[in-house]
Amino acid sequence: MFGRGQSQPPAPTETVSAPAPAEAPAQTAADRLAGAFEEPSETPPPPLNPLAQTKMVIYDRLMEQIDLPTASRMPQDELRRQIIDVIGEIVMEKKLAINHTEQQFLATQIVDDMIGLGPLEPLLKDELITDIMVNGPEQIYIERKGKLELADARFRDNDHVMNVAQRIVTAVGRRVDESSPICDARLKDGSRVNVIATPLSLKGCSISIRKFSKKKITLDIMAKQKNISDEVCKLLKIAGACRLNLIISGGTGSGKTTLLNAMSRMIDHGERVVTIEDAAELQLQQPHVVPLETRPKNLEGDGEITMRDLVKNALRMRPDRIILGEVRGGEAMDLLQAMNTGHDGSMGTLHANNPREALTRLENMVNMSGMKLPSHAIRHQISSAVQLIVQIQRMRDGIRRITHVTEVLGMEGEVIITQDLYTYVFQGEDEHGKLIGEFKSSGLRPNFTKQAAYFGLDKALLELV
Repeated sequence: MFGRGQSQPPAPTETVSAPAPAEAPAQTAADRLAGAFEEPSETPPPPLNPLAQTKMVIYDRLMEQIDLPTASRMPQDELRRQIIDVIGEIVMEKKLAINHTEQQFLATQIVDDMIGLGPLEPLLKDELITDIMVNGPEQIYIERKGKLELADARFRDNDHVMNVAQRIVTAVGRRVDESSPICDARLKDGSRVNVIATPLSLKGCSISIRKFSKKKITLDIMAKQKNISDEVCKLLKIAGACRLNLIISGGTGSGKTTLLNAMSRMIDHGERVVTIEDAAELQLQQPHVVPLETRPKNLEGDGEITMRDLVKNALRMRPDRIILGEVRGGEAMDLLQAMNTGHDGSMGTLHANNPREALTRLENMVNMSGMKLPSHAIRHQISSAVQLIVQIQRMRDGIRRITHVTEVLGMEGEVIITQDLYTYVFQGEDEHGKLIGEFKSSGLRPNFTKQAAYFGLDKALLELV
């Protein structure tokens, strides 16, 4: 493996250690108001620490001895073991003042730089981190416990960021470069990745990673975490078991996909489910699931397979349910038609701030399909297809909560009529900055009671209201 290599990978990351930051004390509303009038200050990136300087010396010497083509084919454990041995020799040769533990630490980082994802590797291994946002080489933000914070890690330059981005997207058969600077991809563990490169990103290549949670989230777990109440939990279980067509609505990072995964656990194992996504991240537990994923254009500009193409094809695959990871365009029309033609229990997510806005967005997306239908016809299609809208929101204390469970009743004139079954009522915040509120029932009889009776769940449903 070792000998003079013909080419070198990107230089290692500059920051060596990434200690967990101390948890900031909770801010009250008065603290936030007072801080709003303070002048913002930019914190320059920290200077290289002695261990980082030592790493650069070792890395340069290591590159003179390593045969990169051979190293890239080796298992990571074996490569790491051999690199530790070589680092020990370099330390003795250069008389560097680092101990054995630091040698192992540097070996891990160098392997990450050579064949892994560089400074992102320790962030991906931290189970408390849910999102990683790379804003160019000097700035990496993470979300931990619902709060954004600046990570103690950085890339050396934009070429290093681009190299990592290309490793991610080529692993799933996609590409990112100046001619195709936007790409959606996923990691091996199912984490969702978006890359936007220069010249569109002015700070340098930007990478956004929504980590795949190894912890399986269920509705019961969400109730224990106070994302929903026990009553809302039971209501959503009944809605899933009764094969209601439902839309999960929320903003970016609000937990729509997590909730969709939790809702999907109510699907009977005897049903055939087709999932359709831009970048596959749904983790359904049923045995009969057919996951479909869109495909971008190739270098010649051909071969694109859109979400709408897949929805149309899914209707020929004899599905019991169709699940769309995110509705964002003309495929909304095809999903509504599927819901209206016997595919009860179909689900999808979309971006909207409240249930009424979700209905408006659906109408706008149907217009994007190119079918010139009058507004009344589109609204009738929506009201007859969608039965339930579940609104989820990431609140300012970092906790995701379901704020509305809204039933679609039908049309009255030109307007779609809805009724809220449950809403989250904000009441204040405690001394730790956590919001205090209540999941309040409207007391209205659900319109889908007859459908619940068909599945023998009407009594359980009426007990909730």
